[in-house]
Formats: sequence, structure tokens, C-alpha cells
Amino acid sequence: MARTPFKRTSPMPSTGMLSLQSHQRTAPKRKAAGLKSKGPRSTPIRRAARGQDCTLRLAVCNCDPDTTVLCHSNFLADGKGMGLKAPDTAAAFGCSACHDVLDGRRPRPADLSLAALEAAFRAAVSTTHEILRSMGLLDAAPAAIQPTLENP
Repeated sequence: MARTPFKRTSPMPSTGMLSLQSHQRTAPKRKAAGLKSKGPRSTPIRRAARGQDCTLRLAVCNCDPDTTVLCHSNFLADGKGMGLKAPDTAAAFGCSACHDVLDGRRPRPADLSLAALEAAFRAAVSTTHEILRSMGLLDAAPAAIQPTLENP
């Protein structure tokens, strides 16, 4: 069956969408409250990572202090979430190679399980906290939180 092309004899009526779209194009841009800033903030703890030795020391470690940065935790328990970075206190000094493994940009070594990676990260955070305390950037160790037992 052959179809004939539809030929419009009059212009389409305006629905108001064009005026709304043109208003959106000319309206001034306003910064919404709560949006991310233009770049990462540099804090004293993040700056302290420069030139430090890697505390993660995974099997892929390049042991180059020139590439050491503050590696934030990727675990939900530490405050990481969609669009949220864990606080600087939940981070460790790590070289570029270890940081890539921790963030998933590089595959984990075959002999390193996820649980072992988390254990290595927790140990590195502890070592990093000791270094930060000696630099005067972190207060004394917080008291351990004791679990409360409730009677049934």
C-alpha cells in the first residue's frame, strides 16, 4: 500500500513550548545550593600526603613518594556514598599504583581478596593516623566505641 506524504496547508498552532524554551535559554544561570564546587578542596591532611611513603603497600606498590596521595575509603561504613567522598580521617597515604587498585581502576592482584584489601586498607589508615598525629594534624586517638548489650 502506497502512502501519500502529509502536506500541511496551514502552520502548526503554538502550544507555548517555544516561548518556555526561549525563556530558559535567556534566563540567567543561578548556582543551586548544595552543588559541588569547581574542584577538590585541598586540606592540610591532603597536602601532608605529598612526599610521604605509601602506607598501603599492596603487591603492586611502586614505592614512589612523588606519586603518594591521600586515598579515601570506598566503604559505606566510612561515609562513602553516591556523590560523597569519605572524610579525610578515613583515608591512607598511597602511591598511584595502590590507589588505582583501591579505587578499582586497576585489577586486584589474583592473590588479594576483597577482605584482604580491606584489612590492608584498615592497617594503612592506622599507620597514616600515627603519622598525622606526629605532624600535629590529627588529635589523640578517639576512645573505642564499646558495643552495648541489651537484655531481652
